[in-house]
Amino acid sequence: MRDDFFYILVLLFIKILRLSPRRPALALMRFLGRFAFLAARAPRERAIKHLTMVYSKEKSGQEIKALARAVFVHFATAAGDMLRMPNLIHNDINKLVSPHGTEHLDRAFATGRGLIMVTCHFGNWEVLGAWLAQNGYPMKVVGTTLFDPRLDRILVETRNSAGYTNIARGKGTREIIRTIKKGEAVGMLIDQDTKAQSVFVDFFGKPAHTPSGPAVLARRLDVPIIPIFMYLKDDLSYGLECQPPLDLIKTDDEESDIIANIQKISDAYEAMIRRFPEQWVWMHKRWKNQPIVRTDNGPNNNKPQGEPS
Repeated sequence: MRDDFFYILVLLFIKILRLSPRRPALALMRFLGRFAFLAARAPRERAIKHLTMVYSKEKSGQEIKALARAVFVHFATAAGDMLRMPNLIHNDINKLVSPHGTEHLDRAFATGRGLIMVTCHFGNWEVLGAWLAQNGYPMKVVGTTLFDPRLDRILVETRNSAGYTNIARGKGTREIIRTIKKGEAVGMLIDQDTKAQSVFVDFFGKPAHTPSGPAVLARRLDVPIIPIFMYLKDDLSYGLECQPPLDLIKTDDEESDIIANIQKISDAYEAMIRRFPEQWVWMHKRWKNQPIVRTDNGPNNNKPQGEPS
């Protein structure tokens, strides 16, 4: 009954947002973001803990708390635009987005070999996917399935209606490979600690368990990896930043190469997050898993295993 009530509440809330003009809708979401910061104790404390870990030498306790509050407000704002996606597309999403660096995408698509786009839970990755699809960049995205199948269906339908197809994380390796071999793009977010095949790389000065799928696939299929991000501006419009393809390492040591290339992706994420720290999910348990201390005869704790996901 609780899940049914929550589902009905979500449907009603989406309806209200889509019937409202963008500015009032986002004002409502930003108010809810401030409320969530006060009400959601565990996520609030995790965000403050992680921000303190990174910024304690640069910011006071009050500044870190204010930054944590800004994180909640940002993601409430981003959620508002995601839930209003049909409105954004109907009103011409290009009026809302200022793109930079898309020539890197154009060159990669022109080869016909396919490519991997990597972004993170930063800015507004859903609007990023919609903008790319609406501007003629054929792509599919790998996404985690939500806990409630009905809510997951809403998310998948929102993505599909925006023009980009969802591939469920952990269930679509063959679909990912088929997509790339067709000359299209696959979008991946690998900035969270998940059950996917992973390696440890440095992220804000501490080892972070990071999915290795993009590096494995790029090596096997000989395709580029392009970092791409969408950030929210002060005027509530968006900036899109597409960076040059990563200079991937390929030697006879596949294991070391994969770790090195995932580190390159992690570095690209970190640099972007440092520019806009309020636009990344600091409440996520990013550093929950840490490397096991190796003994001389122990296993390699950082060796990627299994199929890419």
